[in-house]
Amino acid sequence: MTDSQDRDPYDLFADWMREAEQSEPNDPNAMALATADANGIPSVRMVLLKGIDPRGFVFYTNTESRKGAQLLANRNAALCFHWKSLRRQVRVEGAVEIVTDAEADAYFESRPRESRIGAWASLQSRPLEGRWELEKRVAQFAAKYAIGTVPRPPHWTGFRVLPRRIEFWRDRPFRLHDRLVFLRAAEEAAGGAAAGGTEGNPPGWITERLYP
Repeated sequence: MTDSQDRDPYDLFADWMREAEQSEPNDPNAMALATADANGIPSVRMVLLKGIDPRGFVFYTNTESRKGAQLLANRNAALCFHWKSLRRQVRVEGAVEIVTDAEADAYFESRPRESRIGAWASLQSRPLEGRWELEKRVAQFAAKYAIGTVPRPPHWTGFRVLPRRIEFWRDRPFRLHDRLVFLRAAEEAAGGAAAGGTEGNPPGWITERLYP
């Protein structure tokens, strides 16, 4: 990563994702999502990245699920992408915002019809008496929306992680790994951190390298 320090981190991430799409056997967009509840107790699970834009990283979920409730109670999250085939990781930390209704509607409409029915049928994260109970709910909502479009449930939307820190990690022999961190310049200025100024850094970011 000797030539990466002055690059925009989103461009660098896009390059790494394209390489992962060629080498990873399953779900190169899979990421560990870490959240915490109102008391700061953390939990983590795998979800799928469904969009990236100049503001951040987007995924979708049921807001009544455990992770949805935690995100609404504590608007901070962390992500970790691990591409084993490339021996690389990307870690993201930042605040969380809810996507617009237009964004959520557009993505929901792009999903297979069965997945849209499933979003209505699943009482995500709540106790399930048996598989038959879920299948019964799927059948009920399939009948309800047998004709026409399947609307987006009011409790289903997307979240965007607004990164204040992005770390690119690449494996190196003898555990002497490469670690390159991008920090939001405004965040660093507000905190009074001295991270080497802006020379050689991409606009809006301050970069630093870390010992492995």
